[in-house]
This record gives sequence, C-alpha cells and structure tokens, in this order.
Amino acid sequence: MLLFLRGADYLVPTAISFLLIAVIAFAYHEFAHAIVADRLGDPTPRQYGRITLNPIPHLDRTGLILLLIIGFGYAFTPINPRYLRGNPRTSHAIVAIAGPIMNLLIAGLMGLPIRLGLVDVQAPGQILPSVYSFLVFGVYFNLLLFAFNMIPVPPLDGFTILLGILPPDLSYRLEGLRQYSQIIFLGIFFLLPAVGINIAFEIIGPVISFFYPLFLGPFTPFFV
Repeated sequence: MLLFLRGADYLVPTAISFLLIAVIAFAYHEFAHAIVADRLGDPTPRQYGRITLNPIPHLDRTGLILLLIIGFGYAFTPINPRYLRGNPRTSHAIVAIAGPIMNLLIAGLMGLPIRLGLVDVQAPGQILPSVYSFLVFGVYFNLLLFAFNMIPVPPLDGFTILLGILPPDLSYRLEGLRQYSQIIFLGIFFLLPAVGINIAFEIIGPVISFFYPLFLGPFTPFFV
C-alpha cells in the first residue's frame, strides 16, 4: 500500500504520509455518517462523542493498526436506524452514502491544487516525500475508499444503499444476508482473489480510472 516508496530514505516520510492520509480518509468518512445520522434524528453518534471534526474519536485502533500492517483496515460509527426520521430504509441509505461522498469530496479537494497547477511536481519534501506525491496519493486513497465502500455487499455502505432503493419486499429478503456479512466479505475480498477471481478490482478499477483524471488532469503522472 505504500505506493510511492522509492528507497530506504523514503520509508519514514512515506509511512507518515500514508498514516496522515488514512486518518483523514477514515475519520471524515465516519464523521459524515455521524453528522447525517444526527441530523436525521439518531442520538447515538452524539452520545458516543462522534459529532466532532477531531479525527481521533472516529478511528478504530485495531482497524488502523491492520491498515498500517497489511494495507487493509476499518472504522465504524455507532448508529441506530430505529431513531432515524422518515422511511427507515431510505434514511439509513442516506446515512450510508454520506461516508463515500465525503471521500469523493476529499479526493476532489486534494486534487484541486494539482488541477490548478499550484503544486511543483519536482519540489522535494522533508517530512513528506513531496507535496505532489502526498496529494496524488490522497486522491487515490480516497477514491479507493469511495469505490470500495460503494460495492453492494454486506457489511459495506453500498449494501445499505442498495437496500434503500430496492422495493421493500426484495429489500427485506436481502436484509437477511447481513448475518452472513463476515463470510460474504471474506469470500469476495480474500478467497476469490486467492484463486484469481477479483470481483472487487473489476468494480474499483473503473471507478478510480474515471475520477482520477477528472480530479488531477488527464496527463497527471501517478507519483514522482
């Protein structure tokens, strides 16, 4: 996952960059879930101290450690759909989509300085490999998180969004798949890729390929 590692001298700055980007991406993804749930009437995120821009309360320690070690982590926001106003399925879907949309917004904001030509591609960094590499990887990571979470399988946001737009009877039947979330998740994202079937990549790859040039420009090199 440390995609712009170019040698031993870059190990520390690359690790710092990756950690900062991961904290931003995960924390504000969860903040978006929390603030939307709060606005729709669910007191749970506020009770757990999640209505804050401080990233620390939004992070899961184990999920962050796993991300740094194996490049795959997680975070979550406690919500109770029963408190949400309006149609429960629709309101829950709105809360769910808020997280991926936040990652899309962050990707757009991080890409803007490059899109506007405000960043010197060749300028080296001291704490970070370079401002350019930091921003580009920030765009990539947030697009990755956006696309990944939009995959409509439990326990990802995309599954909750899907249930919110399907007819009630079909949504109710599919709701039962949540009890098999861990099995489905492991099967799709770990077992199938192990035998050469990478469904996730077939979904995530085109999404990143579509948004990357929009946010950074059509001829932007990945890392310098």
